[in-house]
Amino acid sequence: MYIRSVEIPIAKYLVNKPEGVLFIWGPRRSGKTTLLTKLSKKLKVPVFDFDLLSDQEKFVPRKELLEKITREHKIILIDEVQNYPESTVAIKALIDHFPVHIIATGSSELRQKTKEFDSLAGRYAEVYCLPFSLDELHKNTKQASYEETLFERRVLSEGIRYGFYPEIYTTQAENKKIMRLEKLLDTFVLKDVIALYDLKNAKLAKDILIKIALQIGQEVSLREIAGSLQANVTTVSNYIEVFVKNYILLPLPSFKTNMRKAVSENKKYFFFDLGIRNALVRDFRPLDLRPDKGGVFENFIIAEIEKKRRNKGLLYTPYFYREYGGREVDMVLEDYQKEYTCFEIKYQEAHPKKAFPLSHSFYTIHKDNYAKVIEGLK
Repeated sequence: MYIRSVEIPIAKYLVNKPEGVLFIWGPRRSGKTTLLTKLSKKLKVPVFDFDLLSDQEKFVPRKELLEKITREHKIILIDEVQNYPESTVAIKALIDHFPVHIIATGSSELRQKTKEFDSLAGRYAEVYCLPFSLDELHKNTKQASYEETLFERRVLSEGIRYGFYPEIYTTQAENKKIMRLEKLLDTFVLKDVIALYDLKNAKLAKDILIKIALQIGQEVSLREIAGSLQANVTTVSNYIEVFVKNYILLPLPSFKTNMRKAVSENKKYFFFDLGIRNALVRDFRPLDLRPDKGGVFENFIIAEIEKKRRNKGLLYTPYFYREYGGREVDMVLEDYQKEYTCFEIKYQEAHPKKAFPLSHSFYTIHKDNYAKVIEGLK
C-alpha cells in the first residue's frame, strides 16, 4: 500500500488535543476511502460511510445520539461527507461539546453545498488526497539515486499517457489502464458529478470538457465554447465551476499588475489528471508521437506543482502572464511576500527571453530537469 503525503498531517492531528475536524478533500477514486480503511484498521474504529443512509442517520444534532457516538468512539472517521451536508450541524455540536477527533473525507467541499459550513469557522483544518504526486511516487519506489533518471522517465511516460489515479497507475496492462480510465471518466467524473449538482445536460458537460481538453495551454473563451456548443455562457461557466470544485479542472488565471501591458481576462484550464484528459480526446500515444505534446507537457508540470502546493501547504498563488505584444510566461508563483518565481515550460530544453515585468526568479522546466525543479519548490 502506498504511503500518501496526507498521512503526515493526519498523524499530527491525531496526537494533538481535539480542537476541530480535519477535512480531507480530493476527487473520487484518489485514495481517500483506502486511506480511511487503513486508519480504521490501525485505530480499531469504524468508518461511517455517508453513501449509506443508515450511517447518515447517526449524525443528527440530538444530544442522546451524539453522546452515544462519543462514548463508543473517541476518533470518528467519515467517508463521503459531501453526500450529507446537513451533518455539518451535528459535526459542529460534536466539536463544541465532546473531546473527539473527527476526520472526514469529501470529493466536493462542504462549503459549496451548505451555508451551515460557515458555522465551522475556526473549527476545522483542510488537507488533500489527490491522484499520486511525483513526490509520493518517488518516496514509495525506494530507489537508489543512480536509478532516479529511469524513475523520472517512467513517471513522465506513465503520467502523461494514463495519469496518476492510484487504481490506474498500479494497473500493469495498458488495455486495462484505458478501460479503467474510460470507466472512471463515465462513472465518477461525469455521472457522479452531474448527479451531485443536478446538472441538466450530461452531453453538454462532456462536450465542455472535450473542448477544454483540446485547448490545453491556451486561454479559454467561455463565449467561444458556448457559441460552438449552442449553449448559454452562464451555463458553460457554471459547469466549468463544478468541474473545478470537484478537482477535475485546474484553473490558471492571468497575472495582473497596474502596468497596462498585461492584457488577458481569460483563464487557462488544465486537468488535475492527464489520464482523464486523454480519455476525453481518446489519445494515449507516447508524447513524442503527439502534435499536442507541448500543451500536454505543460499540463503535466502545472498539475504536479499544484499537487505539491496543496500536499505541502505551500503559500503561493499560481498565474500565467501575457503581454499585449504576445510574450508570455507559462507559470508565475506569487508568495505572500510578493516575491515571484517564473517558469517557462518546454518539452525540450530552450532559452526563452524573460517577459515578466517585476523582479523575479526564472526557471525553464523541460523533460530532463522537471523532477529536480519541482522538488526544489519550498
